[in-house]
Amino acid sequence: MSVHPKKTAPRRTARCDDPPSDALLHGIDEFNRQEFFEQHETLEGIWIHEPDAVRYLYQGILQVGVGFYHWRRGNWRGAVAKLGHGLAKLEAYRPRCMTIDVERLVLETAALRQELERRGPADLPTFPPPGLPRVHRIT
Repeated sequence: MSVHPKKTAPRRTARCDDPPSDALLHGIDEFNRQEFFEQHETLEGIWIHEPDAVRYLYQGILQVGVGFYHWRRGNWRGAVAKLGHGLAKLEAYRPRCMTIDVERLVLETAALRQELERRGPADLPTFPPPGLPRVHRIT
């Protein structure tokens, strides 16, 4: 039986002042190596069990990675949708949370998503695009 905390909206939390867990750092490393399927598995394992609203930071990063996974596989609709879902989750954690530069991730991801929307499904750019976002930390 899995643990499913009560669903809440993404919101900034005192946990943003905490250092990132080893599992979160591992998921970020996978994201930055463009191992998007693996980062999904890692981050899902921690956000599902996190009772605090900071869980949506994890889920936002996860969804951005899944959006890039869809893009790499040629799925324009999946890429645009998942990037949008991830951006919506990350919004509450700007400018940074758990030493993660959320502001930079949001700005860089939003620019690529806007480019995908502008070009449409018939003109999907090759992956990886120039300026593919990475998750940066501010220490």
